[in-house]
Amino acid sequence: MPGRFTIWDVARAVGESPVARLATIGLWSLDPFGANFADIEPARRYHRTGHDAASPAPRALKVMTWNIKFGGGRIDFFYDGHGERVLMASHEVYNHLAGLAEKIREVDPDVLFLQEADIDSTRSARIDQVAWLLDHTDLVHGAYASQWRSSYIPSRNLGRVNAGIAILSKYPLERAQRIAMPLIEEHDGFTQYFFLRRCALRARISTEAGPLWVINAHTSAFTIGDSKRAQLLMLSQLMGEHHAAGEAVVCGGDWNVLPPGSPELRMFPDVKLHDDVFLAADYTGQSEWLLPFYKNYEPAISLSEYLDEPGAHTTHSVTQEVFWTRKLDYLFSNRPWRAGESVTHQDERSGIATMPLSDHAPVSGVISL
Repeated sequence: MPGRFTIWDVARAVGESPVARLATIGLWSLDPFGANFADIEPARRYHRTGHDAASPAPRALKVMTWNIKFGGGRIDFFYDGHGERVLMASHEVYNHLAGLAEKIREVDPDVLFLQEADIDSTRSARIDQVAWLLDHTDLVHGAYASQWRSSYIPSRNLGRVNAGIAILSKYPLERAQRIAMPLIEEHDGFTQYFFLRRCALRARISTEAGPLWVINAHTSAFTIGDSKRAQLLMLSQLMGEHHAAGEAVVCGGDWNVLPPGSPELRMFPDVKLHDDVFLAADYTGQSEWLLPFYKNYEPAISLSEYLDEPGAHTTHSVTQEVFWTRKLDYLFSNRPWRAGESVTHQDERSGIATMPLSDHAPVSGVISL
């Protein structure tokens, strides 16, 4: 895949020290913590026992995307800059999952893209959140791709981590696969080994109108180089392959970038992670990165609709003390979205309030095939 590092590239990234090189090569080649992935590999599959859905799917499908903050609700964790929490008790996770499931049942999507779903992480009591949500919603089939997998993370006693992205569906998911994205180029080899490995999760749904390809992705957040742009370019290329073949495709997720023309690019009131060198949530210089998607595909929330009233379509805030400050979550397709049925689920005006459930608001729309 474009932008992928070889083992020798990673070794060089940590400097000229022979010891450092050998240590890095050992991590990547021996993989003692089970952190490595193939460039393309089958996704982990789920199916709710005793429930089967008819196939093919209908010609109109409701698609929803939601970053669920690994079932963390609105706990202030250390990485946010607002708190010091690292781990949750099982009762906390189940309580947060119950709220997420209630909102999912209310929206009633046919296809759901999840980001930041844990399936075996110490921080979330090692609860398989994908399986739990399938068991407590009307969705039946699931596919999961890990973005962060290690048998042990020493930092902050995080311990075991298996966190990633998932697609849940009322209809069978075929040919589900994990596709590796470029790594963050400014990270040294040790950091790359233990840090998140971003990916795209792709699957096919058979519908009355033919195959529909669904692609879920969560691109890099804390990067100052071109890695996120390379990841977005890869998503555009994946969509383009299906579009060129005449196939329907929907792509979405938490992309950590703002729409073109966004009025604010930095210094958001909910962000505390910054110092003299690093400023979190600084989108300066990224204003055109989503233009290929808006030009070539149909967004669930049009650019003109967003620009007319940006505050009505913002989807992220680090703390619930500050209402959603910026739009990071998207759905694009090469098929039309039904007019008037795309929703940014910001608060109780669109049903159950989402601010208490996660640091992201979900977005949904109905695609016509």
